[in-house]
Amino acid sequence: MSDDLGEDDVSVTFEHLKIEDEEPTEFLKIEVDQEDGRIVNSIENDDEDDADHVAVSSPAPTAAVTNGLQSDKDPIKDLKIPKDERTTTPYMTKFERARILGTRAMQISMNAPVLVDLEGETDPLEIALKELREKKLPMIVRRYHADGCYEDWSCEELRQQDW
Repeated sequence: MSDDLGEDDVSVTFEHLKIEDEEPTEFLKIEVDQEDGRIVNSIENDDEDDADHVAVSSPAPTAAVTNGLQSDKDPIKDLKIPKDERTTTPYMTKFERARILGTRAMQISMNAPVLVDLEGETDPLEIALKELREKKLPMIVRRYHADGCYEDWSCEELRQQDW
């Protein structure tokens, strides 16, 4: 058995694969019904002008989707859980700690004001660690729940473990 294949032994065709360079003819247009606040999705077809392609979905979840229409209540503020009703743990996780230290070290390296005495320290990560130990970090941890609500915890409120 030989590993050498002649030209007649292998045949590959790509005729079934065609690449078309055509512009799309249908575009999705999102509108909000002003009477009941529901999102109306319609497909605009450049070739034909008919309004038969209309699907109605559930009420608009946020003001960002409503094409600039503002309601009386801000739905974003409704999602925030009040401080006295928070349910998540008051301990800072190792993932939150890593994210906070990395973000703060980046800020310090970009000449953000330092909130602790440097004492000759020049490493931004060490300075961020010192700020965390002294609970002087100007950051808030936002923890999201599965339903879209969130809790805000300041770094001063979160308890730290010895890593």
